[in-house]
Amino acid sequence: MLRHSSDVDSIGATQSTLNEQSVNNGGGKPKIYDAVVLDAALRQSLVSIRSLGKRGLKVAALEAENQVPAFSSRWCQQGIVCPSSAGTAAYLNFLEQWLERSGARVAIASSDSTVALLRQHRERLEKHVKIALARDPAMGIAINKELTLDVARQLGLGIPRGATISSVDEVSAAVKEIGLPAVIKPVESWLWDEQQGGGARFASRLVTTADEARRAVEELTQLGGTILFQQFLTGRREAVSIMYANREVHASFAQWARRTEPQLGGTSVLRQSIAVPQDIGAQSERLIREIDLEGYSEVEFRRDQAGIPYLMEINPRLSASVEIAVRSGVDFPHLLYQWANGEKIDKVRSYRVGGWMRYLKGDIMTTIEALQKRGRPGITPPGQAVLGFTLSFFQPMNYDYVDWNDLTPAIKASTEFTFEWVGGAIAKRLSRIKRSSL
Repeated sequence: MLRHSSDVDSIGATQSTLNEQSVNNGGGKPKIYDAVVLDAALRQSLVSIRSLGKRGLKVAALEAENQVPAFSSRWCQQGIVCPSSAGTAAYLNFLEQWLERSGARVAIASSDSTVALLRQHRERLEKHVKIALARDPAMGIAINKELTLDVARQLGLGIPRGATISSVDEVSAAVKEIGLPAVIKPVESWLWDEQQGGGARFASRLVTTADEARRAVEELTQLGGTILFQQFLTGRREAVSIMYANREVHASFAQWARRTEPQLGGTSVLRQSIAVPQDIGAQSERLIREIDLEGYSEVEFRRDQAGIPYLMEINPRLSASVEIAVRSGVDFPHLLYQWANGEKIDKVRSYRVGGWMRYLKGDIMTTIEALQKRGRPGITPPGQAVLGFTLSFFQPMNYDYVDWNDLTPAIKASTEFTFEWVGGAIAKRLSRIKRSSL
């Protein structure tokens, strides 16, 4: 039987279990969900569940793990635990079976692995559900940094100096051309591993020596991916989020990140809503229109020391920082749902600026990183990092996970992090004791 509220399906769900769910609910009719939010462990997924639930929509959530704070949200009517990892064939089969029996109208995904899976099997899944993602070829351009930068170059946007390389043998030439320190990033963040039946996500790396560059390239090309070797920019990081459909911009929102985790190219853990800057606002809209990238997207820029913006990338899925937009008056998850479901999309013409949002766990981790990697380019000096972290407690702001009308997810997230922290510290201590006794 389908369960409601914070009930969670067993991780051992089987075909017979799914069949039983479909026939033992309301006279043999499957329960109709307005939306299923995939990747439920992510912050933006909890934001989506709350956003849609508060509007009276019936929302289910799916994740490949059990301890997920979003499952405990008052707005999550069913939590589904998939017994297989995201991005795998088994995950796809489980999802398809659940969609066939649940009647969910819209699926919202936010992780690279799930987005890649949905793209690859879109035709198959759309027999059961509407997928809230842009279609190809626009999607293929947006997730590929090299293709995105090519379009931006043609439009006259500022892009970092860079070189494309595919093997360690090309590192020396790239170092000579771009210089050090430099940023090494995969052209596509998610790469499929056909042998393992899944894939892997690769993040950007800062390298300061040729040896570091060679090691990073060797690791990032292990699945055959291509690498961007780019100049290192240290200025302010800003992003413009856009809801675009039917050749019309329905909402725009801008924020800047004071701190990110990790400090280079990571997710924002302390950010502020700002009015859309004239330069990157116009550039973002031109880029989205040129690609014809429908749905939600976040266009990221990094300014140099002179304040000139350079395009970093496009994230064509709900971003981890989207809650600040929702709190400021731009409900992107609901706009995304309206678009995917074929409804009239609201127009958002203004929002509140100056509001702060903090992801405390991430802020703790980025402060620790500042202590561990002191002296490296782009890393905040330890004293400044600790002072900034402390002073943020005295600044009025909202916190990720914390909703006074839905506190259980915040409590669960805090408890989980505390146990991870304590457990990790104990494990390290025991490991040192063991080594010293040998």
